Amino acid sequence: MLDFSNSWVVALFIILVITTLVQVFYYLVIFSRFSFYKPEKNNYQDTLPPVSVIISARNEYKNLEKNLQHILDQDYPTFEVIVVNDCSWDDSQKLLEYYQEQYPHLKVCQLLEQEKYPTGKKFALTIGIKAAQYNEMFFTDADCVPASNQWLRLMQQKFVPGKEIVLGYSPYRSYPSLLNLFIRYESAFTAMAYFSAALGKHAFMGVGRNLAYTRDLFFRNKGFAKHQHILSGDDDLHVNQCATSTNVIIQVDPNSFMLSEPKKNFEEWQRQKSRHNSTGKYYKLRDQVFLGGYYASLLFFYATIIALPILGFSWEVILGVYVFRFLVQTVILYGVFKKLKCLILLWATPLMDILFLLYAYIFGTIGLFSKQKKIW
Repeated sequence: MLDFSNSWVVALFIILVITTLVQVFYYLVIFSRFSFYKPEKNNYQDTLPPVSVIISARNEYKNLEKNLQHILDQDYPTFEVIVVNDCSWDDSQKLLEYYQEQYPHLKVCQLLEQEKYPTGKKFALTIGIKAAQYNEMFFTDADCVPASNQWLRLMQQKFVPGKEIVLGYSPYRSYPSLLNLFIRYESAFTAMAYFSAALGKHAFMGVGRNLAYTRDLFFRNKGFAKHQHILSGDDDLHVNQCATSTNVIIQVDPNSFMLSEPKKNFEEWQRQKSRHNSTGKYYKLRDQVFLGGYYASLLFFYATIIALPILGFSWEVILGVYVFRFLVQTVILYGVFKKLKCLILLWATPLMDILFLLYAYIFGTIGLFSKQKKIW
């Protein structure tokens, strides 16, 4: 017999029911779009338009030495690779000049540091975009390597009529540590969110490690002008600004993935995520509500799960509610992780879910109140 004589218990139980239903809504209605999504079969085209690949690199000698050849050796008839050497002081320029001798389709733009006029990644990318010969442009980072030599072909085939933005996936490499496990979980969860939103015709972000859009779209929206003063956001804020209900498409073929090297220690990862999460407050209000609704319901779900048993409420009922939400979550995440080739993450979901909550509020709060460094 449940005791509802305590008004606090009644209020908390109502909150638990509501937040559980909100969580279930997110999984069964929103995230299920990607979980149950069936990609079309790859239709390789006989004639492929020439395209541009753009990489901004700052002191990335080791990564360029390790990864650039995999970009240059893509199985694609005609393409150029533009590397913007962004004020590097290592030997990147020498390496790039060496590669230019072997690969005629490699173009290098060298930027020199000017103390009075500091620049950032957006400026470097803009230089690369202006140097691009072709309309369809593909972006990645120097520390990324394509999963196959079909990456460029698979991403380009999504540029069907009416589509101007292609969202790809960039998983992090696996290493034996709790931090790495969470980095991979957070990356997969974020991909689920932005892929699901795109499938629902409300794309709100992409990741610059694997992203494509047209040159026409970039200049039609005046490039990064609206958020040029913000250090981050060359990917998510740009997509947030330029996406419409019809011009975005996704590519999730495993051979189109762009593998990325994760941070190895907490300090480096903390700096990276603090910078990334500081852009969320500049999203469109609709997208802030979409993300905030999930995070708020997750917070109240766990808060009431903990508080109710302490107040003497039946732990059997609480357990039943938790298991119900967990089963719904697991069914959806199974489909998501299977597509993203990270099914091993499923077993860690109960722990990762709690860590994700802490991460969202700690870094979200830091990002909300932090001031982005301005580049001019």
